[in-house]
Amino acid sequence: MQIEKLSITLPGELARLVRDKVATGAYASNSEVIREALRLLKEQEAIKEQKMEWLKSELQKSIDDPRPSVDASDTFSKLEARFGKA
Repeated sequence: MQIEKLSITLPGELARLVRDKVATGAYASNSEVIREALRLLKEQEAIKEQKMEWLKSELQKSIDDPRPSVDASDTFSKLEARFGKA
């Protein structure tokens, strides 16, 4: 793994957060805090991508479904008849 040194600028609140994490002993260095934050960001983006792929798949299943569509106003009318208006 190639290591590259970057210089970053953070708003005061985020810089304090990084320093506090190091001061409490949760992390050994500022760089370690930033690396963990970036790993979490990468993981979060992967989860978003998985959710988006699932949603696209479900949408395509719905589009490909040969059954006739259900009219929304019809459905709400039936629900109101059964349960009353909210």
